[in-house]
Amino acid sequence: MRERCVVFDLDGTLADTARDLIPVLNRTVAAAGVRAVGPEQIRTVAGNGARAMIERAFALSGIRLTPNLHDSLFRRFLADYEANIAANTVLYDDVEAALSKLAQAGHPLAVCTNKPVAMARLLLEKLGIAHRFGAIAGGDSFDFRKPDPRHLTETIRLAGALPSRAIMVGDSLTDIRAARQAGVPVIAVDWGYSSEPVANLAPDAVISRMDQLHAAIAAL
Repeated sequence: MRERCVVFDLDGTLADTARDLIPVLNRTVAAAGVRAVGPEQIRTVAGNGARAMIERAFALSGIRLTPNLHDSLFRRFLADYEANIAANTVLYDDVEAALSKLAQAGHPLAVCTNKPVAMARLLLEKLGIAHRFGAIAGGDSFDFRKPDPRHLTETIRLAGALPSRAIMVGDSLTDIRAARQAGVPVIAVDWGYSSEPVANLAPDAVISRMDQLHAAIAAL
């Protein structure tokens, strides 16, 4: 029997994308008179998509965000981010080694992210790890997205696996909710963009370094 499929979140789990998301956000909202936000103000929503980040920046400045302006800024954000997607973003420590170890052990690997799928693929390619994944599904790959469990289960299907033979690895309540509702065990990383300690969100396991992942999967 094949080893369990391991499905990863991207932002805050595999890569520290806030290093580029926050500068892009600040450039995007500056024209609307919104003051720049710092990592401590926005980092906890950096993995929830550009729209959520824009909303948060406007809320922090106390400025009303209309739907039309939101749409316009969202398009501007995506254009800027595509051009600067890996200017400062880096993989977290030991990610490449962990992926290699899992692949050598026979685990199918996949990514399930709320980032637009084209952006996700582009980033993973620039970071040199896209080839590791049998499936990459983004927030626009289907008509639903995390925390909807179908986003996770369809990603698993694309990877040629079954939910009963899968594990989710993520950094947020969104990931944990999706996994729980899909009946998939979930391992939380404690270095990501969660607004509260991930241990409080009742994942099946918590790791503090990526080199702990293989043992955590084996324990499950």
